[in-house]
Amino acid sequence: MARVPRVAVIGGGPGGLYAAALLKRLDPAREITVWERNTPDDTFGFGVVLSDETLGGIEHADPVVHRALQAEFVRWDTIDIVHRGRTLTSGGHGFAALGRRRLLEILHERCASLGVRLRFRTEAPPAAQLATAYDLVIAADGVHSLTRAAHAEVFAPTITTHRCRYVWLAADFALDAFRFETAETEHGVMQLHGYPYANGAGGARSTVIVEMREEVWRAAGFEDLDERQSAERCAKIFADALGGRPLRANASSWTAFRTVVNDRWSHGNTVLIGDAAHTAHFSIGSGTKLAVEDALALAACIEERPELPDALAAYESERRPVVESTQRAAAASLRWFEELATYTDQPPRQFAFGLLTRSRRVTHDNLRLRDPAFSRAVERDFGCPPGTPPMFTPFRLRGLTLRNRVVVSPMDMYSAVDGVPGDFHLVHLGARALGGAGLVMTEMVCVSPEGRITPGCAGLYSREQGDGWRRVTDFVHTRSPGTAIGVQLGHAGRKGATRVMWEGMDEPLPVGGWPLVAASPLPYRPGVSEVPHQLDRRQLDTIREQFTAAARRAQRSGFDLLELHCAHGYLLSGFLSPLTNRRTDAYGGSLTARLRFPLEVFDAIRADWPDDRPMTVRISATDWAPGGTTPEDAVEIARAFVAHGADAIDVSTGQVVADERPEFGRSYQTPFADLIRNTLSVPVIAVGAISSWDDVNSLLLAGRTDLCALARPHLHDPQWTLHAAGAQGYEGPAAPWPLPYRAGSRPPPAGRADDPKPRLTLR
Repeated sequence: MARVPRVAVIGGGPGGLYAAALLKRLDPAREITVWERNTPDDTFGFGVVLSDETLGGIEHADPVVHRALQAEFVRWDTIDIVHRGRTLTSGGHGFAALGRRRLLEILHERCASLGVRLRFRTEAPPAAQLATAYDLVIAADGVHSLTRAAHAEVFAPTITTHRCRYVWLAADFALDAFRFETAETEHGVMQLHGYPYANGAGGARSTVIVEMREEVWRAAGFEDLDERQSAERCAKIFADALGGRPLRANASSWTAFRTVVNDRWSHGNTVLIGDAAHTAHFSIGSGTKLAVEDALALAACIEERPELPDALAAYESERRPVVESTQRAAAASLRWFEELATYTDQPPRQFAFGLLTRSRRVTHDNLRLRDPAFSRAVERDFGCPPGTPPMFTPFRLRGLTLRNRVVVSPMDMYSAVDGVPGDFHLVHLGARALGGAGLVMTEMVCVSPEGRITPGCAGLYSREQGDGWRRVTDFVHTRSPGTAIGVQLGHAGRKGATRVMWEGMDEPLPVGGWPLVAASPLPYRPGVSEVPHQLDRRQLDTIREQFTAAARRAQRSGFDLLELHCAHGYLLSGFLSPLTNRRTDAYGGSLTARLRFPLEVFDAIRADWPDDRPMTVRISATDWAPGGTTPEDAVEIARAFVAHGADAIDVSTGQVVADERPEFGRSYQTPFADLIRNTLSVPVIAVGAISSWDDVNSLLLAGRTDLCALARPHLHDPQWTLHAAGAQGYEGPAAPWPLPYRAGSRPPPAGRADDPKPRLTLR
């Protein structure tokens, strides 16, 4: 156990109080003081929700607190979603809530019974001062943490303010479910989040949060209303949800949610917990949960480690992955509500399913377990025949009907010789076609020798290359009938003349390189990459002709679909991003001007490409860098390509600038596809860490995408689609096993895994 005989806690919220109680219980000799600037009766917000997982940790650590909480909880398991006057109910979810004030009372009582000193109405001394007098300082001083601000150079916080305004209110009756209701007003869309938190002798109450985009809030005049007037106005807007009853305020000010992230959580003997260390949007009910779990982990690590620095490091190491996962889920949920107006035209059940799965923590598969009837209704509305998972429904683009919604994403293989695809490409793409995907895409196929990324990149600028691709498409069409194969055409631009990936990705060739060209003379990696030449009018015309010549060869090679690569910082992408296009002529400046050359290339290809064969465009929907392409820009880029005849937009992100900071995580790029699809009502292909068939089904049913492109899962398992069908018990026409492989459609019998259990015990 780390020796911390004297502990100071800054902030008397649930996290600070529970940490104090746990540390005192573990060592009654500890002197622990909690500073709270408010009175014991002051509290903000109304009800809090705790998960069964959190309650299990509390029960194990402090049964007294657990019993007190259990006696207070209101429990329910249904969610009501109101969409244009229609209520859709989903059950089987499981919630437990109680009033925030009662939670604090329980923790006050527990701290007092253990001998923790509680100093109310008292501002804590600065953390630096406390750190000299105490062995441990716990900063639980919330989202506006003075401790974090005072030591910002150490904690290195990043604070992001989001686009909606919200207010916490209460109703003096108990809702019978978690309720989400949307109001489509003359000023814009508003959202109600409501749930019960008390229903006993002390009265019935519910928390009600009203949220809307900043521009809607201003247009509706809330900026000029006081607390009482705001509550009255919200009660009038959501009168149906409230049964005409009023809403009550309690220091209820409109605010914008702020996501707090810190590079470090401790500084010497001072440590951050709860909202001081991290925040996650209230729409996934995680704030109190995270704070209480922080307290549990901190107390455990101090108990387990002999030295305080090791204990604080272990606490952060244990909690950070959990918090980051929660923050990713919360960010996805937050974005869904920020873009609520794009979903209101969806069919009611699809809207409800999208809301339920917005954080990606609830998926189609576990929703089927929670509420089978609701899930079946969503599947019927989507058009799933009985026994057919969503991913095995067909999808049509122009004259091409894909038998299922799975795409083998373009993946550079760096295995061509002089641009010619060989046996490797035949086996690689042929295996994935045999593996059941609806559409198999080539890697980026380059339109000229100077347009290659590496010497190992494939091309379509010679007859020999066209013949090589014809060999691949013939195999796919002959040996895997029903599978479509598409070609992705591109030009590397300033990212060319580099080594193959396993020899050093984006590292310039030491010898044998070629001159680079780009929209502007900006190197991809300053000081490392070659400075490209800015293309002039004549060169632009030449490159456009190279694209059209490659497209004609692609047609003769038998490809079913053509994708134009306008993403990832390659040549056409370089024209689209303001970070890489600094031109002052007709091809630079405004987004309309930056679109000009990519659209010229698209138009030239579309004019030659057969009318019954679809064309798609891959874009980077964000550069993950300040000043770069924004999601709003991406919508306009997609709109322009669709207006020129694109049949679908393949929505990727990033790789445009070397200093990008992507927000990696499961399905992390899909919100951008979602935004484009539901803003423009155009088909999209979603990409980006989609790894499970459950994710594919969930994204499709929620209307976030039409097709899902998977890369690494298909490297791991060429038969990924067929195995996904088997896992779901599907044996229909959208995932047929090739006749020579049919005997392997079920896993072979395994060896004996367990010894038989004894039937008798002889004494």
